[in-house]
Amino acid sequence: MRPTQLRTLKTIALALILPGLAGLIASAMFSMHYLDTMPRWPSPEELRTVPRTIHGIVIYQTAAEDRKLNQMEYSSIAVFVAGLGLGLLYLEKWGQRQARVPAEERDPLTENFG
Repeated sequence: MRPTQLRTLKTIALALILPGLAGLIASAMFSMHYLDTMPRWPSPEELRTVPRTIHGIVIYQTAAEDRKLNQMEYSSIAVFVAGLGLGLLYLEKWGQRQARVPAEERDPLTENFG
């Protein structure tokens, strides 16, 4: 793999890992907000009948709220895992490239920045 392809792969991996991690943090914040504000018993008049367990405490939410939080969690996990996979591919290709380049040809100042 050429150095420009390696840089592109690293950039794409970071561009997926960071938003995926931010989405996971945001969904955790939503879960904590739900834990503080949602009722702990079913409320049919408010349509809050879908249970969700957060840290061992059952809260009740609407089907739309449940769908929204599930979608946020699962899409964040998918984006994060895709970025993680590309990051591992980058590390594998980078390691192969480093093994082929003789030690005297490596530039120690730019070696770690790929």
